[in-house]
Amino acid sequence: MKKYKQPYKNSDKKRQYTPEKKRRIAANLWGTHAVREAWLNQDRTVRGLYITEDALGAFKDILSLRKTPPSVIEKKELDRLLPPGAVHQGIALHTEPLPEVFIQDLIIKTKNIENTIILMLDQVTDPHNVGAILRSASAFGAAGVIMQRKYSPELTGTLAKTASGAVEHISVAYEINLSDTLDLLKENGFFAMGLDERGDQSISHIKKEGKIVLVLGAEGTGLRPKVREHCDHLVRLPTQGAIASLNVSNAAAVALYALVA
Repeated sequence: MKKYKQPYKNSDKKRQYTPEKKRRIAANLWGTHAVREAWLNQDRTVRGLYITEDALGAFKDILSLRKTPPSVIEKKELDRLLPPGAVHQGIALHTEPLPEVFIQDLIIKTKNIENTIILMLDQVTDPHNVGAILRSASAFGAAGVIMQRKYSPELTGTLAKTASGAVEHISVAYEINLSDTLDLLKENGFFAMGLDERGDQSISHIKKEGKIVLVLGAEGTGLRPKVREHCDHLVRLPTQGAIASLNVSNAAAVALYALVA
């Protein structure tokens, strides 16, 4: 006889679960904050929630907001079914992608805003870095983030976990040509500011008003020459000492603070 998990009671309704041995999941989000914010986001289409008994208690307060029944799963089974090393905290979610965002959407969104910031990431491909940048962008009130479609990671998995729920709150546009995108933004009133250690002025000394697109490059190589050429101005962080460079996600956080403080 096949053994089933005990159904979870919610509003006196019993929810039946798939036998554990036959369960197959396609979770693309995991971690407490990433899953919780996605669950609360009505723009998300949720296909499945996979959760351990230990994690279920902290999720009960919002469980009834969707009709999707939770599938209670053992931690070791969740470990096996998710990518190696996934820090899932006992919870994972299978969702459809968020509605796609384009540069025109960001331009319309910021049309009547006098002071605003958009981040552009030039070949920043590490999901941990991108996730941390999205979290900082959301925390400091940026209007959106732009990444190159060809090289950038998807807004799932490790990236979403590192972003700690910010994926649901910050608009992210994937564009083909960043140089052309910079030109379009400048045509619509944005000042293109490239963060580069070779910049001739500290970010702490530049004008902080108006519409700004802050461009950050990959660690090591920095901004690509063509992208750098399309920036109106290059600025640097006022770092000093033996280790004068920062991880790109840390640099983004410091630069955002400098622009909004």
